[in-house]
Amino acid sequence: MTDPVRPVVLRPAAITPRERGGGARTIPLVNARIGSRQTLSGITEFEPGAAIALHVHNCEETVMVLEGAAVAEIDGAEYAVGETDTTWIPAGVPHRFRNASSTARMRIYWTYASIDATRTVIATGVTTRIDQEHGVAL
Repeated sequence: MTDPVRPVVLRPAAITPRERGGGARTIPLVNARIGSRQTLSGITEFEPGAAIALHVHNCEETVMVLEGAAVAEIDGAEYAVGETDTTWIPAGVPHRFRNASSTARMRIYWTYASIDATRTVIATGVTTRIDQEHGVAL
């Protein structure tokens, strides 16, 4: 028998962001620590001009721009994306997001289709669990 899980209301303003380096920080939201058994989600904020390294995941990812303007580099093509624009990226497809502005912050909301989601950085080949990157692994 599995333990019952309870719904949770998450308040990003009350969660300490995790610095990612290079002008990016993440606010972890849905994860195993709160009881999720299938999905991960969070918000990543980018300072002007900041970007995350080109990478792939072992599962599907959806990203919605919450604030600002971004460039979504997906499988070698670049797309200008703005507030509420949403991407769906299949597992294994190289991608990254960068802040298109030199003056304003950009924020994205992301969700992974697996609690065991990983990121493999293309340049280094290093693979890490998403929840470990964000300091929420159990």
